[in-house]
Amino acid sequence: MNLPSDFVTRTRSLLGEEQFEKLYEALQHDTPVSIRLNRNKCKSVPAESTSIPWCETGYYLNTRPTFTFDPLFHAGSYYVQEASSMFVEQALRQYVHTPVVMLDLCAAPGGKSTLARSVLPEGSMLVANEVMRNRSQVLAENLIKWGDEGVIVTNNDPADFTPLEAMFDVILTDVPCSGEGMFRKDPVAVDEWSIDNVTVCWQRQRRILKDIWSCLKPGGLLIYSTCTYNREENEDNVAWISRELGAEVLPVAVQEEWNITGNLTGSDFPVYRFLPHRTVGEGLFLAVLRKYEDDTMEASADCTGKRPKKDKKKKGQKAGGQPVVCPKEVKTWVDSPEQYVWTVENNEITAFPVAYQDLYEVIKSTLKVLHAGITVAGLKGKDCIPDHALAMSVKRCADCFPVANLTYEQAIAYLRKEVVVLDADVPRGYVLVAYHDVPLGFVKNIGNRANNLYPQEWRIRSGYLPENLKMVF
Repeated sequence: MNLPSDFVTRTRSLLGEEQFEKLYEALQHDTPVSIRLNRNKCKSVPAESTSIPWCETGYYLNTRPTFTFDPLFHAGSYYVQEASSMFVEQALRQYVHTPVVMLDLCAAPGGKSTLARSVLPEGSMLVANEVMRNRSQVLAENLIKWGDEGVIVTNNDPADFTPLEAMFDVILTDVPCSGEGMFRKDPVAVDEWSIDNVTVCWQRQRRILKDIWSCLKPGGLLIYSTCTYNREENEDNVAWISRELGAEVLPVAVQEEWNITGNLTGSDFPVYRFLPHRTVGEGLFLAVLRKYEDDTMEASADCTGKRPKKDKKKKGQKAGGQPVVCPKEVKTWVDSPEQYVWTVENNEITAFPVAYQDLYEVIKSTLKVLHAGITVAGLKGKDCIPDHALAMSVKRCADCFPVANLTYEQAIAYLRKEVVVLDADVPRGYVLVAYHDVPLGFVKNIGNRANNLYPQEWRIRSGYLPENLKMVF
C-alpha cells in the first residue's frame, strides 16, 4: 500500500518512528473479518472463531464466509462489523444502567445502532439517523432485520434535530471523517486523503456537534468516535467539546491486554485509540463526555408530547376522515399487544411502544421518519398482509402463523424472490418460512406454489452460487 506522503509525515510525528513503522507494516496485511451475534435469534458460536474481548457477542473469523449466500445473515442472526467499532459496547455498559432515549446521529449502515439496541437496558428507545437517503434505507433494513421494536429510523440533517432540545440521554456521534483508519479496507479512502480534507472534516465535525448539543440533556452522555488517526479530528475535537460546549471527559475501564492506545497529544483527558499494529481491527478513536449538569437549556414547548393537529387526510383513512380501526386479529400477531399504540396510516398497520408514544409524536412532527416500532401488516382492500418487519421482529407471536422450514436451496430461492413450492402438508394462507428455525419472511401458500412476499428491494440479485460456499455456522 502506497500511503500519501503528507499522511506519512504527520502520522510519524504523532506516533513516533518506531510505532509508525509497526503501523505501516500492519497496514500491508488483510483486514480481519469479524461479526457480532444477535442473541435474540442466534444461540450458537461460530466454528473456528475467536472472541473479541471488548464485546460479549463479537467474534473474529478465521476466513471470510460468503455472507451474501448465507440465509442466516439475511435473517438478522448476526451483523458483519469491524471489531474495533464494537468498543462502543464498553461505553454503554459502563455508563448506562437504566432505560434511556438514545440518538445515533450518523448511523448508517447500522453496526453501532444494532449493537446499541442489543446492550441498552430493557425499555430504552433508540433513534437511528442518517442524512444520506440511500444509506438511510440500508440503515432501516438492517435495524428491521435485527428485530427490536424500540427503534425509530430517521433521514435528516443533524441541524434538523436542533428544535427538539434536551430530548436525549445519550447521543452517539460517529462523525464523518477523513477515514485514515479505513486505508487497509478502502483504497478509495487513500486516494481521497489530503491535509485539506482533514481540515474540512474537523470543521464539519464541530458544526455537527454544535447543531446537536442542545438535544443532549444536562448530565447526558456524548459518545464521540471517528475512524481516523490524526489529532485534529480526535483529541483536539474532544478538547474543543469540553471547553466550548461544556462537558467532562469520562474514563472507560479497559483491560491492559486489549492494547488500546491512549491520548497522543500530551493532554491528560482519557481517550481510546485502536491502532492496527496493537489491536486486531481497524483504526478507531473514541471518547465519552458528560454534559455539565448546570446546563439549564430547557426543552422547547414542542417537547410536551403534543403533536400539532393536521387536517390533511392520510392514506388509510375512510372517506370523511374517519380512521381505519386496526383489526383485532392483527393485534394478536404481536406478543403483549396492550403494550403498543396501534395506528393505521398510509395503508400500513404499525405497533409502537406506548411508553414512548409522546416522544414519537414529537419526532414525527419534526423529522422524516422511515421506520418506527413494528410494521405489522399492510392493507390491500379487505386483506391484512403480514409485513416482513413482523417476520423479523422478536416480538412476533410464535403461534400465529404456520412455519415451514426451507432447505438451503429453497431459502436462497426465497431470498432471490423466486417462486417457492412448499410441502403438500403445509397449510394454505400466510406461512412464515424459516431456515434452521430462524424466520426468513412470509409467503402466501396457494397450494401448487407459494407467492413470495420477500421485499423486492432486499432480494439477492446475484443469479449464481459460488463454488466454495462457506457459512458462519
